Amino acid sequence: MSKEFIVAIELGSSKIIGVAGRKNIDGSITVLKVVKEPTHGCIRKGVVYNIDKTEALLKEVVNKLSTSLGYEIKCVYVGAGGQSIRSVRNVINKTFDTETVITDEMVDELMDSNRNMQYPDHTIIGQATQEYKVDQQYQLDPVGIQCTKLEGNFLNILWRKTFDRKFNKCFQDTGIAIAELYLSPLVLAESVLTESERRNGCMLVDIGADTTTVATYYRNLLRHLAVIPLGSNNINKDLTNLQIDEAEAEELKLKYASAYNEEQEPSNTLLSIDGERSISAKDFTSLVECRMEEIIRNAWFQVPQEYTDKLLGGIIITGGGSNIENIDKAFQYHTKKNKVRIAHTVNQTIDSNHPDIKAQDGTMNTILALLSKGDLNCAGRELNSTLFTPAHNETTEDEIGNEIPREPRNPNTLTPEVIQTEAERAQIEAEKKRKEEEERERLEELRRKEEEERKKRKENSFINRLKKRFGKLVKDIMEEEKDSN
Repeated sequence: MSKEFIVAIELGSSKIIGVAGRKNIDGSITVLKVVKEPTHGCIRKGVVYNIDKTEALLKEVVNKLSTSLGYEIKCVYVGAGGQSIRSVRNVINKTFDTETVITDEMVDELMDSNRNMQYPDHTIIGQATQEYKVDQQYQLDPVGIQCTKLEGNFLNILWRKTFDRKFNKCFQDTGIAIAELYLSPLVLAESVLTESERRNGCMLVDIGADTTTVATYYRNLLRHLAVIPLGSNNINKDLTNLQIDEAEAEELKLKYASAYNEEQEPSNTLLSIDGERSISAKDFTSLVECRMEEIIRNAWFQVPQEYTDKLLGGIIITGGGSNIENIDKAFQYHTKKNKVRIAHTVNQTIDSNHPDIKAQDGTMNTILALLSKGDLNCAGRELNSTLFTPAHNETTEDEIGNEIPREPRNPNTLTPEVIQTEAERAQIEAEKKRKEEEERERLEELRRKEEEERKKRKENSFINRLKKRFGKLVKDIMEEEKDSN
C-alpha cells in the first residue's frame, strides 16, 4: 500500500464517512479505501449530540482505515456542517478627516473589527468579504484608492459555541489530529459548481438526510449560506406514521418516490410494501410531493430577495435527496427557474472501484470535495514496525497528536471555507492577550515617565523657583535673628 495518502472525514446525520485517497500527477484522485459507520442518532441534523458515541465511531473509522492501509493515520481533513451554521451580513465603516489613500493595513483593520463582532451563543468561523464601498463606489480591492470614507461589507458565517466545543472535543479526546478543518458547504461548492455558475449567480442545494444546505453565489462571491432542518429522511418519518418501519420506508422511497407528478391525477394503484401489505400510490405520491414541496419552498426562501432574479447560472442540486425522481422538475415548478441541473459527482476526476463512488449519486460529493482539498501526507508509521525495527518513515510517535504544529495564522488571510480549530483560536486569543498586556505595560510605562516629567517641570517652574528662594530667604532671616539674640 502507498506510503502517501490523504484522509478525509465527514460527520453526517446518518453516517460518519472516512475516505483515504491519493492525488495523481495528472490531477486525478485515486480512492484507496472507504469506511462508513452509521451514527444511530448520536449526530442529529449534522450536529454532535452524544460525544461518547461519536468518539467511538470516529475511532472505529480511523482504525479501519489504518488497518486497511497498513499505516497509522497521523492527521485527517475534516468537514463541518449542520443546522448550527448560518450566515449574517455585517457592515464596518471607517472615515477620514481628509482624502486618504487606502492601505492593506486599513483593510486588515476593517476585517479585524468585523471578526471581533460578538454574537450571543455563536462563534464566527469564517468571513466572506462581499465588496468595499469607497466613498460612493463599490470595489473588490480598495487598496491604493483615495477616499474619505471606507465601508467593508462582510458575510459572517456563524456556528453555535456549544456545538463548536462538542465537535472539537470529539477529535481532541480521540487523539485524532486535524490537518485542516473546512466548512463543508463551501468546499462542496468548489467541487460541484462551475466558475460560470458562481460568476453568473446560482443556488446550490445539498439535500441530505436530516438537513438541506443552501448556498447562494453571485459574481464569484458567497452571498448567503443557510441550513434548514429538513431532509429526505422527513419522507421516511411521514411513512412511518402509516405503520411502516424505517427500513421499509427507505426502500419505498428509493423505489417509488417522485418529487413531481406530471399527471394531473396520480394513479390509484397499490404499491407493495412487503408482499402482504401495500399502500395507495395516490396517497404515497401526495405525501412525497407535499414533503418535497416544503423542502423546496424553504430552500428557495433562503435566497436573498435581491438575487432571486440574478441566478443566471441556475439551480444546482446535490446530495442523497437529489436522487428522488423528477427532483429537477419539482424545483423548476416551485421556483419558476428553468435552469436546473443535478450534480451527480464532483468536477475532479475520481478513480475508484468502490460501489458508492462509482454510483455517482451525489451522496459522496462532500467527502470527495474534502479529499480534493488535502495536500498533506496523512500516513504515519507503518503498522508492522516495532520498537527495535522502526519502519522507514519520517513520522515518529511523538509527532502524532491532537494538532498539526503550526504558527497562529492570521484569520484575515484564510479563505472563507477554512475554519480555525479551537486550539488555533485559543492560540490566537492568547497571542492577542499577550499583545494587549504588552501594550498596557507600554502605556503604563509611558504614563509613569510623563508623570515624572510633569513633576520635574513643576519643580523647575518659575513659581516653584520663587517659592524655593522665598523659603531660603525666610530661613536666612530666622537664622540671623537667632544669631543676634
